Amino acid sequence: MTPKDEQLTVRFACEFAGAELTEQSMLEIVTRVCAGISSREELAPAEVSITVVDDEAMRALNRQYRGLDASTDVLSFALLEAAEEEPPGTEDDPVQILGDIVISWPTLRLQAQAYGHSAERELAFLTAHGFYHLLGYDHQTAETEQDMQLLQETVLSDLGYLR
Repeated sequence: MTPKDEQLTVRFACEFAGAELTEQSMLEIVTRVCAGISSREELAPAEVSITVVDDEAMRALNRQYRGLDASTDVLSFALLEAAEEEPPGTEDDPVQILGDIVISWPTLRLQAQAYGHSAERELAFLTAHGFYHLLGYDHQTAETEQDMQLLQETVLSDLGYLR
């Protein structure tokens, strides 16, 4: 599934069977969140891929790319390097390919229950978190973590995804 507007293309796939939300509902949520951030950050035309997986697939990715033999909630694979001014695009196709976001549905479900909010809100949060990582934001220090949390909560609140 690939919705596209003038500024953002979201390529979405759900590889997890048994989610409480339909694939269409998930697509609408991730697209709203990414479009909201894209607008706030005033991005040039861009593309992002988002995939929902199970814990086994997430664990394999986490082991392969981070050396951690455990599942996690979200992984981001940015094509934008910190030293680059703009993500990759070509002269023929100026769309900036930001990268990939992978979300574990079982972990999303557990976190939503633990935090006492809906799966929709947790999907929106993990999408925002992953998207901001693609744009170069991180949470390696207390200061950068606070900055990233503020960005995430602001866009989620503006879109109506409240705790």
